[in-house]
Amino acid sequence: MNTPLQLVNIQKHFKDGDNEIEILKDLNLSVEKGEFVAVVGPSGSGKSTVLSIAGALQSADGGEVVINGRDINQYSDKDKSDVRLKSIGYIFQAANLVPFLNVYDQLKLVTELAGDWNDETKKRADDLLESVGLANKAKKTVQHLSGGEKQRVAIARAFMNDPDIILADEPTAALDANRSKEIVELIAKEVHDKNKAAIMVTHDESVLHYCDKIYEVHDKKLRLRK
Repeated sequence: MNTPLQLVNIQKHFKDGDNEIEILKDLNLSVEKGEFVAVVGPSGSGKSTVLSIAGALQSADGGEVVINGRDINQYSDKDKSDVRLKSIGYIFQAANLVPFLNVYDQLKLVTELAGDWNDETKKRADDLLESVGLANKAKKTVQHLSGGEKQRVAIARAFMNDPDIILADEPTAALDANRSKEIVELIAKEVHDKNKAAIMVTHDESVLHYCDKIYEVHDKKLRLRK
């Protein structure tokens, strides 16, 4: 299957007092294996909502979210949780690390939750920390890391369960230009080397050249930037 993620005719509304505001209308997006897609648009346009729906963090009001050929709207809450844990690697704007765990244990935790902590995944944790340049800080806790280092841990954690889909929500928002480039290079390398599908929501035009396609939120839908 070459299309790990499809959004089909997605609808989304939010309540504002007595009013209902339409955020997304008949939005469609397909992301193929080995494809790194960016979603851009002004604040409040709905781009982070697109990512949240794609990652099964919130439900659409209509349409289908198809992950590996199956519409997850038909899944139970437990099955959706399993999809998030095993098929999706989510990188948040804030690293969202567990404060009292060291770097190595941040990775170990997500794999233990998936029931896959073994010799093979231990080696994967070692290899990932090496690849993001943090092997020498494996035993450091969060408070001893810089902002860029925290985000690299978050990326390694997102890759840890070898997900089919990577979703990144403003991953460079709190970083300087050099760190931003470093972070997006890591995501792009994982996507292209491991044949993943990825969506990155960003305001940062300087990193868009790493992406294969760029979509703009326009009139509650997505429009491919030419």
